[in-house]
Amino acid sequence: MHLATSNPDCVLRPWRAEDQSSLVRHANNRNVWRNLTHTFPSPYSADDAESWVRIANQASPSLHLAVVFKGEAIGGIGAVAGDGIYERTANFGYWLGEDHWHKGLASAAAHALVCHLRATSTFVRLEAPVFAWNPRSMRVLEKVGFVREGLLKRSVFKDGTITDSVMYALLIGT
Repeated sequence: MHLATSNPDCVLRPWRAEDQSSLVRHANNRNVWRNLTHTFPSPYSADDAESWVRIANQASPSLHLAVVFKGEAIGGIGAVAGDGIYERTANFGYWLGEDHWHKGLASAAAHALVCHLRATSTFVRLEAPVFAWNPRSMRVLEKVGFVREGLLKRSVFKDGTITDSVMYALLIGT
């Protein structure tokens, strides 16, 4: 699967073994780690990259894709399926290597994945919690149609700090 984005130099595709060195280069960054969940390791090692490529390509309702810019994997994007009564809801998330921030690539990637997920009808709801300190990520979500549903006060502990998170959601099916 290859998903085109609005940027002709940027596509979404499955992770490959040859992406591992690029993955380590972009993921082993404190500023990237700081905006992601507890499952994203820091420091990010070659072993972490190898494990991620294997996990990302397992058959599942969840979808994990590489964000590829000019032929190089520079980040990731995906939708993680919920369990049980939440199986039609997915946790939507993305990240880019810091060198690629502020270039419209996150918005392009998010838009492409949302369009794909709408077409597949696997999920009816996408949720995207964001750390309150990350308004740029909130703006990316708003650009692709997510709506701010609420502020979850003192809901997360990250980087030695208890902080608020903001829940964004997008209804994509029936």
